[in-house]
Amino acid sequence: MARLDMYVQHLVKHRASSLLLTSGKPVTFRFPTGDRHSNSVVDHGDIARLVEEVGPRDALAALMRTGRTDFPYKTPEGLEVRVDVEAVAAGNWTVVIAAPTDAATSAASATRPTGGTGAATAPGSNGGSGAGTGTGAGAVPPGAGAEPAATATAAKVAVAKEPERPAPEIQMSPGEPALHRYLRLMVRAGASDLHLSSDRVAMVRLNGEIQPLESGTPPLSDAQLRELLMPIATPKAAAEFKASNDTDFAHTIPGVARFRCNYFMDLKGIGAAFRQIPFKILSPEVLGIPKQVLDLCWLTKGLVLVTGPTGSGKSTTLATLIDHVNAHRSDHIITIEDPIEFVHEPKKCLINQREVGTHTGGFKNALRAALREDPDIVLVGEMRDLETIAIAIETAETGHLVFGTLHTSSAIGTIDRIIDQFPADRQDQIRTMLSGSLKGVISQVLCKKKGGGRVAAYEVLLGNSAVSNLIREGKTFQLVSTMQTGKAQGMQTLAEHLVDLVKSGRVEPREAYMKATDKIAFNELLAKNNIKFDLNATE
Repeated sequence: MARLDMYVQHLVKHRASSLLLTSGKPVTFRFPTGDRHSNSVVDHGDIARLVEEVGPRDALAALMRTGRTDFPYKTPEGLEVRVDVEAVAAGNWTVVIAAPTDAATSAASATRPTGGTGAATAPGSNGGSGAGTGTGAGAVPPGAGAEPAATATAAKVAVAKEPERPAPEIQMSPGEPALHRYLRLMVRAGASDLHLSSDRVAMVRLNGEIQPLESGTPPLSDAQLRELLMPIATPKAAAEFKASNDTDFAHTIPGVARFRCNYFMDLKGIGAAFRQIPFKILSPEVLGIPKQVLDLCWLTKGLVLVTGPTGSGKSTTLATLIDHVNAHRSDHIITIEDPIEFVHEPKKCLINQREVGTHTGGFKNALRAALREDPDIVLVGEMRDLETIAIAIETAETGHLVFGTLHTSSAIGTIDRIIDQFPADRQDQIRTMLSGSLKGVISQVLCKKKGGGRVAAYEVLLGNSAVSNLIREGKTFQLVSTMQTGKAQGMQTLAEHLVDLVKSGRVEPREAYMKATDKIAFNELLAKNNIKFDLNATE
């Protein structure tokens, strides 16, 4: 019996129009009179396994490629349903199971007694079920033809005793590298990163936390890891790893995902980290990018920086901004990346993506060359050194829109980092150039979201006359006040956005506190909103 069969049985039993499964949320029954929720929370792993167990191969390929798919499904009893799947984000899927035809539903219901008002039950994440009674969550509306309480209870017990089924084995193509099994498992779990280390079991980062990829598997030795890792390394990456014990490159599994790969050596032996880069670029609405930030995509010149610590989603945000330009403008975009992560297909724009070490010798070389390639927009994957930063600022000043990233944790820290890169005798000149060219700084962090998944918190500094004057005069410490008073223009501090996420119930106060860079300001805002929490309380 497939997992989906149990959900179809409950859908028919309660005569709902459809059933909604969302990662980390209760099962939702939809009726013409409104939604009813069971007490069962379904985790992402169960949803992914349910879809992979019954989804046709072409439908699963479409899901990995575009983030959406739908397909028909017939149960062993002959009930036909429609299944619609959307991968909203890594570790966050929704599945809508549309009710069978009226004829099929009536036939299936004819063998069951009706009358009374039973509890709405649904299989839970461990094969059990949750229930609600009366008019509370999970209740069946009066007149819906629910089963008598005794029958419903028996059904509930029967479902609860359903044994946990192992996830179906990953299907591998003949001759496919053995490492692909681990990468496919990572994608199926909805994890953002896969970590392989000598003498350790395979680990993944799921919803921001490190955990084993599979339970009960033995550690991988250095020799085993080398056999897994080296077959997918490019010749250049293999030579670089042999020479320096470090390398970065990108790898694609068609129909599954693209991966940013890093190989390294440590005390135990070889190790590797893989970051999942979905084929589907997320929309601004899904990421929660503020409208004022999206408006920066309409600039014809200037410098826009997306900053944050490693793993904060900078690449995802930049990809979304570039995709927005690609869909709404008719321009020439050049990206300079190390390695190329999100692949952009031309929509209204001409896009050239260049990889450092493969298509060009370095960021500064590619950035200089870009000025002779007639670009309108240039994306610099990482502004690593003084010369790259200087050329990026000059490019922004000469009539181009430049997007770039820095590993800084705040808008003020970003500006100070740029200026401090230069010798003292050049800093006044750079302040003047930056004050005129800087149009926006978006600093972000990822927070664990209640119920699973992650959500971004943004600090937004937008270039205006006040910001320009403070940068030119070297008074960047006053920019916090400018952001606080510039809310009408779309500016906000990180602390303000974190408190908004707490107030909306999306993030726990403790998690927001951990991600706040200015913890004093964050605590003051919590106090103003009468929000209290105990940092030392055990979770």
